[in-house]
Amino acid sequence: MRNILLTITYDGSKFHGWQIQKNALSVQEVFQQAMKSVFGECPDIKGCSRTDTGVHANMYCLSFNTPHRIPIGKIPAALNNYLPASIAVLSAEEVDIDFHARYSCKGKEYIYKIWNNDIRNPFLDGYALHYWYPLDLEKLNEASAHFIGHHDFTSFCTVDKNREKGDFHRTVKKLEVAGNKDMVTVTIEADGFLYNMVRIIVGTLLYVAQGKISPDEIPGIIEAMDRSKAGPTAPPEGLYLNRVIY
Repeated sequence: MRNILLTITYDGSKFHGWQIQKNALSVQEVFQQAMKSVFGECPDIKGCSRTDTGVHANMYCLSFNTPHRIPIGKIPAALNNYLPASIAVLSAEEVDIDFHARYSCKGKEYIYKIWNNDIRNPFLDGYALHYWYPLDLEKLNEASAHFIGHHDFTSFCTVDKNREKGDFHRTVKKLEVAGNKDMVTVTIEADGFLYNMVRIIVGTLLYVAQGKISPDEIPGIIEAMDRSKAGPTAPPEGLYLNRVIY
């Protein structure tokens, strides 16, 4: 039995997230169909994370066990032959049998893209948030610094019935806002993320930009452990899983 780790990338605008859904097309469903074509069956796939509808992945990792003896170097091309243009396998490697794409993960990095221009960019529709009001990057980075460290991020999490119980503590290692002409990118790295955590942090930073929240209010919002104290949940189309850390 071999344990294979695949690194893939996908355009999330075509799918209702990664995980299998009953009444909607997911990345996992399409990927499993390609796996069956190559391996003759669909192995049990372990994905590194869930992603929501419309969220993209520059880097997504999954692992699976298989007795199939296809050479490791031929797996990417074989799978890509059956995958749509919106999904691509970047690499394949054999890993220890106890490796798990999710539970072996030490951290993840997300980016959120904001097109900060009065005029919309048709080529970024579905791939960046169009936000036309001025963004003070120095002010946003002042606010961002308060998120770094080990905190209870209940205020920055959407809680559903499946997630009401659990540990809401996460360690944010990096949160930066940088601009390149009209494209502003929020980069956040943590040891793990709660449901909608990145999008709520971005929505809160946009409230800071609008003057509805001041940077020095962020510690109090974190300490409140109250979702209503933070900003709105930013739309999904600007969000990318950018890096998975093992």
